[in-house]
Amino acid sequence: MIITQLLERNARLYGSETALVEVNPSEARDKASTWRELNLIEAASPDTPYRREMSWKDFDRRANRFANLLLSRATPRGTKVAILMMNCLEWLPVYFGVLKAGCIAVPMNFRYSSDEIEYCLNLADVDILVFGPEFVSRMDPIAGRLKLKTMFFVGKNGPAYTEDYLTLVNFCSSSEPPVALSEEDDAAIYFSSGTTGFPKAILHDHRALFSSCQTEQNHHGQTREDVFLCIPPLYHTGAKMHWFGSLLSGSRAVLLRGVKPEWILRTVSEEKCTIVWLLVPWAQDLLDAIDSGRIHLGDYMLDQWRLMHIGAQPVPPSLIHRWLRHFPHHQYDTNYGLSESIGPGCVHLGVENVHKVGAIGKAGYLWQTDIVDEKGVSVAPGDVGELIVKGPGVMKCYYKNEEASAETLKNGWLYTGDMARQDEDGFIYLVDRKKDVVISGGENLYPVQIEDYLRQYDKIKDVAVIGLPDARLGEIAAAIVEIKEGMTCTEEEINRFCEGMPRYKRPRRVIFDRVPRNPTGKIEKPVLRERYCKGRLVEAQISG
Repeated sequence: MIITQLLERNARLYGSETALVEVNPSEARDKASTWRELNLIEAASPDTPYRREMSWKDFDRRANRFANLLLSRATPRGTKVAILMMNCLEWLPVYFGVLKAGCIAVPMNFRYSSDEIEYCLNLADVDILVFGPEFVSRMDPIAGRLKLKTMFFVGKNGPAYTEDYLTLVNFCSSSEPPVALSEEDDAAIYFSSGTTGFPKAILHDHRALFSSCQTEQNHHGQTREDVFLCIPPLYHTGAKMHWFGSLLSGSRAVLLRGVKPEWILRTVSEEKCTIVWLLVPWAQDLLDAIDSGRIHLGDYMLDQWRLMHIGAQPVPPSLIHRWLRHFPHHQYDTNYGLSESIGPGCVHLGVENVHKVGAIGKAGYLWQTDIVDEKGVSVAPGDVGELIVKGPGVMKCYYKNEEASAETLKNGWLYTGDMARQDEDGFIYLVDRKKDVVISGGENLYPVQIEDYLRQYDKIKDVAVIGLPDARLGEIAAAIVEIKEGMTCTEEEINRFCEGMPRYKRPRRVIFDRVPRNPTGKIEKPVLRERYCKGRLVEAQISG
């Protein structure tokens, strides 16, 4: 089946029901009038800041209008159409319009700089770009250099080099476009997080997109009564593929533009959300706000909230134990995945396995897993090796990168680059990224293990462990520690707390600084290495 058929089904069966809600607490309330003028708003409440909603029927019609706009321009099948927008009601109709036209959707990271935007557009051979007003200042310097046929602007008074998307689609037919799709057709190009340099382009087909719908609903049991709160950016597979469970079940979803703890709880309360996917930093901030007394849970209606799930990066067990103390009636789940595996779910803990907190779980629905050594041979339970996965969501390839594709795809298996071990019950535990392992005096140190230990200290908000060059040991483990707001801490305190770890695992240097994370919550360790390793590398080379 094709995911566009799910949208058509929902429009037919649940047409007048709400499909998507957008809530933007940071916007002024009077901005809603602008959106009414643009015919982009169906409902707004004067009691809540900037709220829009869209029915399933309107969702499908808007997707059809954009597909027919593309077809009216004689856009060839397989044309790459990039989407550079913040989360909003227009995002998903544009995405589905691209697919319905037989084109390939290319979601773009909204944090990309001008150079990164240009690089990714060229890498993916993009012909058409759809972008929003937030990106004009980044598009202006590169617009004249881009080899694009068309740039559509989603907003009012766009730059002279763009076409007015909002006006043009209103003149297009809302009928289903006459394009037949198959599971083998190329559907989307996603970009890797770019933590090792410029991103790689990841090509997926329609079969992968539909399989992610099945995996997500199998794991989290979405029904028509559920309401999913989506906070992460839709350009990323994690957010969109979790929403695919709502698409499959025909249930409502809420796009929240903001991550403040008060906004999250208010939206859960007012929109009656039942499922919330959080990233580690947001869950941490929410718990800190509760513990500090800044937030009182009794001020919100949260009884309907049944599931909190989390992923996109290693999840500290201490965080989940803390969460369940405040929300003892919540189901909890964690999902592991990569953009190369069409997002979350190739490994899945399961709500029934909360006693295994700390594990990422077992093979997800429709997936297989193994842990192998450098030769590709399965390791024994308890031993550390590289996690590999196989399933219908494995990418077709890295677009235009045969060498990287061959390194990552072997005999149908996707080599994740994550080091892991398996316990006697078959549950998988992440140890670290292969490239992040610190080798100190011949010993392998796995930063995630050290980070999980340090996060148990009540003054620590976040922590990242990296290797610093050392003339004698090759590398030493350094802990970059971010302290909770309003607290003070010394290196001596951290070192005393670390006495509970084996001596060889203890960080040999403590640095107090903010821990940078990307939009999907992953620690940006290359940023930290750039910041702290350069001088020490020279020093180590001189000493050596």
